[in-house]
Amino acid sequence: MTFSLRTLTLAAMLTVGSISGAAVYAQDNPMVGGAAMFADKNIIENAVNSADHTTLVAAVKAAGLVDTLSGAGPFTVLAPTNEAFAALPAGTVETLLKPENKEMLSTILACHVIAAKALSTDIVGMVEADGGKHVVDTVGGCKLTLEAADGKVTVTDENGTVANVTIADVIQSNGVIHVIDAVLTPKSAM
Repeated sequence: MTFSLRTLTLAAMLTVGSISGAAVYAQDNPMVGGAAMFADKNIIENAVNSADHTTLVAAVKAAGLVDTLSGAGPFTVLAPTNEAFAALPAGTVETLLKPENKEMLSTILACHVIAAKALSTDIVGMVEADGGKHVVDTVGGCKLTLEAADGKVTVTDENGTVANVTIADVIQSNGVIHVIDAVLTPKSAM
């Protein structure tokens, strides 16, 4: 499922309406991986329930980032699905999950985290303000290029990997998750 600019407009209306944005999102957050996502739970509390993110959750645990992503934030997490991890070269995930590769795994995961809460409306606004592309720094030191066209948002990493946002605006108590279909990596990795 991709999100459209119509969805972005709906999200904007919900956050400025007479009902508070948090109350609306608690009721209307999208399902992710067959699980309800709750706006009053943090990123980790919700992610562990998604059948589509078991690899990401295992990686976050192996990297020792559970406490960080359970913290106050705010964070925007670009959350690759299990299929995104499976598309990496054979053996990559297994190698990254080894204790001796914890630092590299942490760096890769941190390239999926932005130290701000950026809803899809914010992203589209930044892209439009910058003439079609917006570069954002992640907590892992990666530069990601955000684009919005034809009702779709894409994220391109420093290696040219393009991830599509497939589910946007999954509100969390400490930020927001956008589900993506590819794993983003820093220029020096892989």
